[in-house]
Amino acid sequence: MTPTTGPERALLEGMLDDNRESLIAALEGLSEEDARRKLVPSLTTPLGLLKHLAAVERSWFQRRLEGLPEEQRDGYAIGDEPSWALTDQDSVASCVADLRRAIWRSKEIARAHGLDEEVAHEVHGAVSVRWIYLHMIEEVARHAGHADILREQIDGRKAT
Repeated sequence: MTPTTGPERALLEGMLDDNRESLIAALEGLSEEDARRKLVPSLTTPLGLLKHLAAVERSWFQRRLEGLPEEQRDGYAIGDEPSWALTDQDSVASCVADLRRAIWRSKEIARAHGLDEEVAHEVHGAVSVRWIYLHMIEEVARHAGHADILREQIDGRKAT
C-alpha cells in the first residue's frame, strides 16, 4: 500500500510501485491469446503494454539516469514503436518477469541518486530524479488505465 505520509522519496516510490502493480494485475488470468488481442488501431495490446513499460523503465533509469551503454542494459531501452512489437517468444509470464527485472534495476539505480540530481535530456533539458519519478508515475498510471480498459473490453473485468 502506498504511504500517504512520510519522506518525499518514500511517497514517490510507493505511488510508482502501486501503479506498476496495477498494470501487472490487469493481465492476471488473461490467456496468451487475449493478452495479444488488438482492440485499437495502434500496436497497443495488454501484453504490449508490459513490454513497452519495461523498455520505458530501462530508458529512464538504465540509459538516462545511470548512463549505461546498450550492452550493459537489461534489454531494449527506447520507448516508441519497437517496444510495443511482440515476438513469438513473448508471453505474459516472460513479459511480467522482464518488467519486474527492469523495475528491480530501476529501484537499485534510483537509490544511488538524490532527488535533486539532474541529468540531461535532449527535449526537456535538465531533468531531476524527482521529475523522473513524477514522469514515471504519470507514464505508468496512463498505461495501467489503458490496460484496465482493454481488460474490460476483453472479458468484462473491471479494475478494483
